[in-house]
Amino acid sequence: MLRSTFSSVETRQSWIVATVVLLIMAIAFGAPWVTLVALKDIAAEVNGERSVPAFALRKTEARGAKSVLGWPPNLVFALQMVAIFTCCIPMAMPQTHLVAFCSDLGISPAHGAAMVSVLLGAAFFSRQLWGLVSDRIGGLYTMLVGSACQALGMAAFLFTQDEVGLFTVAALFGAGFSGLVPANILTSRELFPVEDAYWRMPTLLLCSGWGMAGGGWLAGLLYDHFGFYTPAFAAGLAVNLLNFIFISTLVLRRRIAIANA
Repeated sequence: MLRSTFSSVETRQSWIVATVVLLIMAIAFGAPWVTLVALKDIAAEVNGERSVPAFALRKTEARGAKSVLGWPPNLVFALQMVAIFTCCIPMAMPQTHLVAFCSDLGISPAHGAAMVSVLLGAAFFSRQLWGLVSDRIGGLYTMLVGSACQALGMAAFLFTQDEVGLFTVAALFGAGFSGLVPANILTSRELFPVEDAYWRMPTLLLCSGWGMAGGGWLAGLLYDHFGFYTPAFAAGLAVNLLNFIFISTLVLRRRIAIANA
């Protein structure tokens, strides 16, 4: 859909169309499910069958937990928030600017849209593999490996100018970054009790969304200032390296905590 749209209208209008279509699809598929759940809750309330969740009846582990990885729990969670925010800034740059980047190199917008499709397709299928990796080494180490792979992808965009090379880099980049956000969520589940999930998971996803929005905006800002994409991708790589440092800090704390256990 994006490929055919990009070839006929401007990039901004294409993303607006895609956003509207996805919003309509989300409402169309989500509204019946939400309505069904609400009706079941109402029926259970009327019949006196609604039960209080078990976790609401006992003192949560979070209240009793003194530390996570040897640090205050919310300090560790703050590092997680920073980690998911900084991983999504470089993640968003190629996805939102690849078509324009291709146009600067003399590659047609339709081919640029095809690269975005390849990137997202590789991300979709490789996410299943990242799940297998997470099952073996855990979410935190998967975050570390994923951050390194994404940094390599960002560096490759800096040095690739031809169409075939960009298709290859787009596929590798998509395969590299796709496990980062799920691994971050899994890490939170590994470190914190399930009773905290109702606010920790949405908070992490909110930081992820801010990072994605900030990455696209930052790349556009730098492009408008310099007139080419090298500074934007270099900034993305720098943020990615910061992300690697934040995750490495958590990994180190975990190793120390295990050694002291």
